[in-house]
Amino acid sequence: MPAASLDRIFGALADPTRRDILERVLTGEQSVSSLAERYAMSFAAVQKHVAVLERAGLATKHARGRERLVRANPDAIRQVQGLLDRYEQLWRARIDRLDALLACPEEPATTKD
Repeated sequence: MPAASLDRIFGALADPTRRDILERVLTGEQSVSSLAERYAMSFAAVQKHVAVLERAGLATKHARGRERLVRANPDAIRQVQGLLDRYEQLWRARIDRLDALLACPEEPATTKD
């Protein structure tokens, strides 16, 4: 995944409101209006949050009549999860090596008489 895409994704996920919106639309598409009712901010502010999720590829928006419906993009989320899984494997391997080093008994120092 290109670095610019990762920057947009993690930038979008850095905001708690956007994470909450994404969680809500993961269970099913919702209108921007119904999302806006849940937050103490303007409709326009919620639209901006949705636009950030769209630019990151984490969500899509489409029209159904007069409503704008938002849905999550599970493929993008799976790609991010795959990246995070690789990071986790890397760090677990490092921790395992550190544990192994710490578990090796030190050889006692010998003294010369």
